[in-house]
Amino acid sequence: MTNLLIIGTQWGDEGKGKIVDFLVPAFDIIARYQGGHNAGHTVYLDGHKIVLHLIPSGILHPDKICLIGNGLVVSPQAFFQEIDNLKTLGIQVTPNRLLVSRSAQVIMPYHPLLEKIAEESRGQKKIGTTLRGIGPCYEDKAARWGIRVGDLLEPEILREKIQDNLSLKNKYFEAFGYPPFKVESIFEDYQVLGEKMAPYVADISVYIDEQIRAGKSVLFEGAQGTLLDVDHGTYPFVTSSSCTAGGVCTGLGVNPKLVKAVLGITKAYATRVGSGPFPTELQDETGAMIARSGDEFGATTGRPRRCGWFDAVAVRYACRINGVDLLALTKPDVLEGLPEIKACYAYRYKGTLIKEFPSDPWILERVEPEYRSFPRWPGSIHRLKDFSLLPASFIDYCKWLEDTLEVKIGLISTGVNREDIIYNQEKFQKIIGDKDRALA
Repeated sequence: MTNLLIIGTQWGDEGKGKIVDFLVPAFDIIARYQGGHNAGHTVYLDGHKIVLHLIPSGILHPDKICLIGNGLVVSPQAFFQEIDNLKTLGIQVTPNRLLVSRSAQVIMPYHPLLEKIAEESRGQKKIGTTLRGIGPCYEDKAARWGIRVGDLLEPEILREKIQDNLSLKNKYFEAFGYPPFKVESIFEDYQVLGEKMAPYVADISVYIDEQIRAGKSVLFEGAQGTLLDVDHGTYPFVTSSSCTAGGVCTGLGVNPKLVKAVLGITKAYATRVGSGPFPTELQDETGAMIARSGDEFGATTGRPRRCGWFDAVAVRYACRINGVDLLALTKPDVLEGLPEIKACYAYRYKGTLIKEFPSDPWILERVEPEYRSFPRWPGSIHRLKDFSLLPASFIDYCKWLEDTLEVKIGLISTGVNREDIIYNQEKFQKIIGDKDRALA
């Protein structure tokens, strides 16, 4: 069985949670490699909406093992809250099913306040973060101030690191008029959290290597999307981690040769949450219709998502830098009822046609999208499960996407439920291996 990487090809919110959930039966282990509880993966199970933030969506399958890698930032409070929420749904989460890397960074109580101060200081140029302390935690990691999960298990180390952090950060808070944090108060809380988390803690890099050597297969799961990657996204309007394919190796400590194939997830239109350039954004009734029909509200924050036409320039870029082997197309049924459907194939900047995604956000803010128009497709594709039932005009739209992106579409999601999937058996089998096991 091939080890497969699931990657988002837009600004996140592409529907990765559902696709991961659909593919989980094909794999033994589901491993998350970056992000924090700012992410939201939505899965519908027996008509119930389940939103996962930190724990991989493979946890919904009782016989699977889920891993949280060193590339994540972990809020212990959010971790246990999510476990409790799953238990109320009858989903048991035990240390033999869920493991957390010793080297994952820990979100501390002062991180959300640092983020709040930073966002307020930006004024009109704010990033639009979730204010959950994700960015400042990654900042501490890069600045070598970070507290890691393994530190929670050693009281002397934990107290010393908290004291070192607050000796600097309290001066910062006082300068902005906030009361200082107390070392002992934080230490006592996090020592208890560390004791509670201890059974879940492991060396994830070693664990994955041992399991793959034993013949187990891994589904690698990221959060956010390519265009929010800290290096390759629309910087500075990005997340603070590597959500592209390269983040898998650094975020889990795995050999790059172990990632055998990449499945890119892309929505039939584009959305983004927060600030930043968005060339195909629709600030009109069409955009509002797409938002209503697609229920485009952030799974984590509830914030409305900005909506626009499909941007093939951006997705082609994501496919190139991630080495995408196959695409899963989500939410095409949302576009039903629109008089026409558009997709951007190029940008025009200062009179010049450009087909490559610019690395400078200020250029992206000034481009004019060039569109290809498609007729609306007759009838409804909502919840269809048979390729032969798809209207010819929709198939033509998919073929144009394949030709423009230079990647084939192997999966089409036609609704929110797990079973609302059309898959091309031949295309999919080439990258996934045993199709019967994959779709069991």
